[in-house]
Amino acid sequence: MSKFLYQRLAVINIKNNYRTYVPYILTCIGTVMMYFIMYALSVDKGLANMYGGAMTQTLLMLGTWVIAIFAVIFLIYTNSFLMKRRKKEFGLFNILGMEKKHISKIIFYETLFIAFLSLALGISFGILLSKLSLLLLIKLMNFNVYFGFNISYETIIVTLSLFGAIFTLILLNNLRQIHLSKPVELLKGRQVGEKEPKTKWLLSIIGFTCLGIGYYLAITAKMATATLLIFFIAVILVIIGTYLLFTTGSIMILKILRKNKNYYYKTKHFISVSGMIYRMKQNAVGLANICILSTMVLVMLSSTVSLYIGMEDAVRERYPRNININLQEYNPELNNEVDKVISEALNKHNMKSSNELRYKYINFDATLNGNEIKLSTDHNFNNFKNLDELRKIYFIALEDYNKISNGNIVLKDDEVLMYSSKDVFNNNSIIMFKNEYKIKEHLKSFVVNDRAGSDVLSTFYIITNNMESLNNLLTEEAENSTKLVEEEFKPFYYIAFDIEGSIDEQQEFYNDLFTNVAEKSRPDGEKVFSFYISSSAEATKDFYNVYGGLFFLGIFLGVVFIMATVLIMYYKQISEGYDDKERFEIMQKVGMSHLEIRSSIRSQVLIVFFLPIVTTAIHIAFAFPIITKMLRLINLINTDLFAICTLVSILIFTVFYIIVYAITARTYYRIVK
Repeated sequence: MSKFLYQRLAVINIKNNYRTYVPYILTCIGTVMMYFIMYALSVDKGLANMYGGAMTQTLLMLGTWVIAIFAVIFLIYTNSFLMKRRKKEFGLFNILGMEKKHISKIIFYETLFIAFLSLALGISFGILLSKLSLLLLIKLMNFNVYFGFNISYETIIVTLSLFGAIFTLILLNNLRQIHLSKPVELLKGRQVGEKEPKTKWLLSIIGFTCLGIGYYLAITAKMATATLLIFFIAVILVIIGTYLLFTTGSIMILKILRKNKNYYYKTKHFISVSGMIYRMKQNAVGLANICILSTMVLVMLSSTVSLYIGMEDAVRERYPRNININLQEYNPELNNEVDKVISEALNKHNMKSSNELRYKYINFDATLNGNEIKLSTDHNFNNFKNLDELRKIYFIALEDYNKISNGNIVLKDDEVLMYSSKDVFNNNSIIMFKNEYKIKEHLKSFVVNDRAGSDVLSTFYIITNNMESLNNLLTEEAENSTKLVEEEFKPFYYIAFDIEGSIDEQQEFYNDLFTNVAEKSRPDGEKVFSFYISSSAEATKDFYNVYGGLFFLGIFLGVVFIMATVLIMYYKQISEGYDDKERFEIMQKVGMSHLEIRSSIRSQVLIVFFLPIVTTAIHIAFAFPIITKMLRLINLINTDLFAICTLVSILIFTVFYIIVYAITARTYYRIVK
């Protein structure tokens, strides 16, 4: 026996099965490359030294874990398609005299060669493209590009270790299947699962129920802070419902169609329905995977793209003006002193202020029960079983509101104006401290201060003509609590304005202003008053950092999931083609024309492979309300922008899906023909 017999047989087998192995190898190379690039960026020292680079690298490290977990599941899953195709071949080897230990050696060398090729090319392409990826990330984050090229040996070692372990798991799983199977089972491996599945009504009902509850939660979620938990629960339910409906619900529907004689007893319907019934159990898992992956791709891309494009809107929502000053005490003399400091800073930098805002406010935490708000003495959110009850309340004087809005509104003592952020409050009155106030008008908008812009809780802005009276009632209620003191409810004062100039010039102005106000707050070395100053220029850098990192991560993971979707579609067509080949040969022999067979193939492929994309669109439509609420938590309030990004993403993905379908359908037909 030749010394390299098993190695040559392994190479020959891979060549002979190139139609199934080449896509698998390309996917392995792509997955290795993606993981290498993501990990290399997450440990890049140059990126770590940039402003906000550490936060971005935290996001990227999370991305490496997502790719690692995905790689384990997906590569083992796709390898099962290969083993299904090869079982008959291994069965013939066994019957012709080759022992299982010899077959195991062939499988070992096949796995070894694929692993070596995937790791060598994946890491090589990763090294070549890592710098390009870094440049793209830096561009998205609006950083200055730094030059230099280095190879991360840590990344190489981690990548080799991870994918070495994955290919070892794949090898052990393949060897397990060979050693536990009998020769006859190997020969009939491709026919496993051909028995007609039973209609499982209970599982179908559970599937519809899970999907319905998931959709209901997504539509009815009201409070932004509770949407994260609700979204997680809804996602789990929708995933369970999707798998159950594809595996059991689809069979139930097909059998209902089979009972419809007018529909079933037509050539193309007869072949399509009967063929899908017999193998739907196997098809369903792959189709459900395509649906889930497609949904993940579209949600990630539409969300990250809209966040990045709508960054300026988000910054403006979080920071209403370029410069925002909160004085934690309303004192006319103090305000005049701060005004002098602002004027001096403007003169020094040769700038002018515009769009000025000034108002005093009182804010506190509260719980909402119906239309009644009560003072909250517990600031630990974990102690609230229902986050929907939590609110931030801001009292604002009518006099200041009229100045801001250039209005001349008059309110009675029992009337208020109200604006609610992040959710809707439709009541005509509100009860505060046991007194009921009529809501004269629900404001459609209000220029909130930068502190309120950062609140994740839904916030009520209540404009009153007698803030002193409300403050007294608030103080009385606080006096009954041992956890609160009167000083917490002294009015704050908010000053904000826009300035002209580049981001760097605005940043310089902010730095000087902050230093001067800080000196004014400690004239004798002791703190006289507290203050908080924020700048949209500084915030813009943080937003570019976070949103640029998320956009990059969305693109990266989107490419990985698209690659997986394409491979599953391709293997499903290949698998179906080989399974149908003999069946259609028999149909030709019993009198079906070539045109009828082609029409039947087209009908079956259209139904099977466009079902996931239709289901994906339905999932996204129901998920849209809850995703918009989640985006509000990070200040993206432009729902129209998100809707446009979602629609464009779906259209582009559908076109891509149709192209992949056209290619795989041709492959399917060539195999059957």
